[in-house]
Amino acid sequence: MQTIKEYVESNKQRFLDELFELLRFPSVSADPKYKGDVSNTATFVAKKLTEAGADNVEVCQTAGHPIVYGEKFIDASLPTVLVYGHYDVQPADPIELWDTPPFEPTIRDGKIYARGAADDKGQFYMHVKAFEYMIETGTLACNVKFMIEGEEEIGSVNLGTFVRENKERLKADIIVISDTSMISLTQPSIETGLRGLSYIEVEVLGPNRDLHSGVYGGAVANPATVLAKLIASLHDENNHIAIPGFYDDVVELSAAEREALNKAPFDIEAYKQDLGVDEVWGEAGYSTIERTGIRPTLEVNGLWGGYIGEGAKTVLPSKAEAKISMRLVPNQNSQRITELFVKHFEAIAPPYVKVTVRPHHGGEPVVTPTSGIAYKAAEKALEDTFGIAPIPTRGGGSIPIVALFEEVLGLKTVLLGFGLNSDNLHSPNEKYGIENYVKGIETIPLFHKYYAELAKEEK
Repeated sequence: MQTIKEYVESNKQRFLDELFELLRFPSVSADPKYKGDVSNTATFVAKKLTEAGADNVEVCQTAGHPIVYGEKFIDASLPTVLVYGHYDVQPADPIELWDTPPFEPTIRDGKIYARGAADDKGQFYMHVKAFEYMIETGTLACNVKFMIEGEEEIGSVNLGTFVRENKERLKADIIVISDTSMISLTQPSIETGLRGLSYIEVEVLGPNRDLHSGVYGGAVANPATVLAKLIASLHDENNHIAIPGFYDDVVELSAAEREALNKAPFDIEAYKQDLGVDEVWGEAGYSTIERTGIRPTLEVNGLWGGYIGEGAKTVLPSKAEAKISMRLVPNQNSQRITELFVKHFEAIAPPYVKVTVRPHHGGEPVVTPTSGIAYKAAEKALEDTFGIAPIPTRGGGSIPIVALFEEVLGLKTVLLGFGLNSDNLHSPNEKYGIENYVKGIETIPLFHKYYAELAKEEK
């Protein structure tokens, strides 16, 4: 019988070819013009699950984009692992900043460059190929269910309904998600928490049309200027978020917890060099690791108004708009934070403009357990593959559905991610290391093996 390393080596080119085919689908869930491409991606995922050996594979329609479901049930006495992932991707804009086309995967320096390479096509597809190996070699140690959705990048707007309507079908013992990062290929880690999210769009409206900036400038409020001032006021001089009540529910870590968190390997100079910045920025009194893991944030994701085309056009814009996201930490609640933002932004709006605040989507922060057998199985699997024990970290991103899984299905989650923070997620030139992809495929069967063994011991 081939070992997983031997199987991956003999099938490596095919595994890459299949991933490349998946990456060529422009499955952008946020843009309606890609609806057909998103649907075609779901069909492709279902086909590959079937070919890998899954049963009862179905492309489940929702009010939005489809969810792909498949399963392999081998023994009622064995634990069941529910694998979650998403096949939708972020928009590729700005296209001109990509070195190669975003939906034509390219290998450079051992890394796959394409939109969705790391987030999350490359990562969820590792589970499909690991599953194929376990089926082919008769080594599947757990019952497995797959749920791969197409709306994660827009807040999983229809997944909650699907989960509630399919509680029986989704019964499992643990959820495994590979949509997170590790410290490096020389120091693996397991994320043990994710921040929540509140996403907002704001509009500042002034005159009923764009105006000549010479004729009207200085006499009529400029919405772009007003919006810039409003946004600037959302942080104080210590980069503390200046929304009343924003920090009321934040759980403060103890000095010992903060010290342990900051023991994770982190090279601040390499971090700055990678980002091309001379200095880091953030909330006073906290390290970079803390700012991106245990502290809430407020960031502007997009800002526009007036003329932004080539050349000059001297206008006073009629309106200006912005997209704003807030990352939340335990025990903050996304709905409460959204309400606080709306109340505050409307309250600080000056009378010479009209302000509209449109809540978009959100999700709750989560902390995943490190004491259960699933976490221990992940630790053992990663140590076998990498030759060094993983360390726990806190993730700065959000996977809103994790909290819903716990609420509706009563299931905990293991965040078995193989990406790197430097993979340019949501940015031009997104990438995913071939070695990361391969090591993920090698690690996943070990997780199933150890999880089944530990579950048996626990009985």
